[in-house]
Amino acid sequence: MKYRNASDILPDELLKEIQKYAAGETLYIPNNIERKKWGQDTGARMFYKERNEEIRYRFFNKESIEALAEEYALSPETVRKIVYK
Repeated sequence: MKYRNASDILPDELLKEIQKYAAGETLYIPNNIERKKWGQDTGARMFYKERNEEIRYRFFNKESIEALAEEYALSPETVRKIVYK
């Protein structure tokens, strides 16, 4: 992270207003770019959503939790969480 002198960047009025609250402090000003949610770029979010929908569908069509856990390499507890969510 690059540090710059606020007096070189900010207008005098704004600088004086900030000094009222944080004189001599180091401030971090985040970007205003909105962060993407986990798995949005890689497709992982969609993959798990589709997998979980398939697990729910198969469970409600009389497939056992143990069989689903074995097929999807998940614990039975995880399958229960997916099914009863």
